Amino acid sequence: MEKKSRLTRRTFLLGMLSTGYALAADPVADNIVRTGSNGLTTGQVEIPVRDGKIPAYFARPAKPGRYPVILVIHEAFGVHEHIQDVCRRYAHAGYVAVAPELFVRHGNTAGYTDVNQIFQNIISRVSDEQVNQDLDATLTYARKQLNGHKTLAGAVGYCWGGRAVWEYAYHNPKLTAGLAYYGRVEGMVSDERPLDPVDFGSELKVPVLGLYAEKDTGISLESVARMQAELKKSSSGSEIVVLPGVGHAFNADYRANYNKAAADKAWALGLAWFRKHGMPGV
Repeated sequence: MEKKSRLTRRTFLLGMLSTGYALAADPVADNIVRTGSNGLTTGQVEIPVRDGKIPAYFARPAKPGRYPVILVIHEAFGVHEHIQDVCRRYAHAGYVAVAPELFVRHGNTAGYTDVNQIFQNIISRVSDEQVNQDLDATLTYARKQLNGHKTLAGAVGYCWGGRAVWEYAYHNPKLTAGLAYYGRVEGMVSDERPLDPVDFGSELKVPVLGLYAEKDTGISLESVARMQAELKKSSSGSEIVVLPGVGHAFNADYRANYNKAAADKAWALGLAWFRKHGMPGV
């Protein structure tokens, strides 16, 4: 078995958060949404974890108060500018949003120009167990250091992070609610990923809203339907919405697949989902 990577100061520095957009995503500047930080407190922090510290970006309302926490789980490209912008969007909506860099032990995605190389060299080595431990640590940090709400906490993730939301909701039944944007629900099992979401969908306790794309070439409607069937067996109240006529990554405003109408609808559905389950924001 491959030796586990350790968090050294060098790996931490190599995994520092990106100040731009991932090259491997082939960013398209015309669509980019830029959310300001007026009225917010934002910054980079170090999250203590079992084997050291991992970098994270956070945004929260500047006005004092305990706000519900939202864990923002990045795509294959790490915590680059788009994910930081998403944190600011949720902060403006009244949440403490924190995005931990979950790939830091295995490399920095910023230097890659080919997403397939990211999957081969980094993502294939990231275990569900490690991700769940890091998210637990991030939630603890948000509550203790960023004045996040002591009981109300959600998670939102995109693509790779969408799958991670399903996994974390299963791992942490105390999570209030989750949003999974176009995360794969099957076909990902390996030594590092022992269960697919379809394997535990019927046992899920946390209400998760899955937001999927009708024209996604990587996630079939049959796969989504199998997940829906499993969720109906659970007591979680989880649901899946398929956005018509759009493809994968419809929310990624820095990519060619971006669809503003679908992204806006998904944003509204997501906020309504959090509020429905007791995370009101502002």
